Amino acid sequence: MATRTIHKTQQPVVLEGFQAVLKPSQYGYKLEAIVDQTVADMLEVERAELVNWCLSKVKNPKRATERIEPWEEVAEGKYKVKFSWGEDNKPPIVDTEGTPVTDITVPVHSGSTVKIGFYQKPYVLKDGITYGTSLKLVGVQLITVKGSAGIDTGDLDVAGVAELFGTTAGYKASEPNVTPKVEDEVAEEEDDF
Repeated sequence: MATRTIHKTQQPVVLEGFQAVLKPSQYGYKLEAIVDQTVADMLEVERAELVNWCLSKVKNPKRATERIEPWEEVAEGKYKVKFSWGEDNKPPIVDTEGTPVTDITVPVHSGSTVKIGFYQKPYVLKDGITYGTSLKLVGVQLITVKGSAGIDTGDLDVAGVAELFGTTAGYKASEPNVTPKVEDEVAEEEDDF
């Protein structure tokens, strides 16, 4: 079998769907990202070679069942790649300066951007009949993180944040106009009995 080829996204890719990158869900860790046609084409060519290796390992190639490729076209020229892993084989996750990210509260959700390194691995299931390829993550670089509150691009200063939101009616630090809270009157309900 050929040596393992590690693929790296040159440009950041967008995470889409449910993510469990730094903190596992009940099903373990998961990352789903959108890649372009170039990555999919490269994986397709490589898969043909890996599938041939699988066929040399199955009990009866004529009766073997090939699983679908581990990427899916979601729009013209856009493909979703899916990765999952357990506690025992976590890929390193670093920030834009190469520093390991260990804070599991960092909001790496759908909409965040990352660069990923991964390889395609052939497999034959224990039944000796079912085969295919899977994608294995070797590393992640967080470029922007998107929580439910918005995107953290990293180096946003006060002026950048002000520009991000613009101006709107409401609270001003220079002119606080606090409205005292009025206790809600609770209407007593009468029993119908």
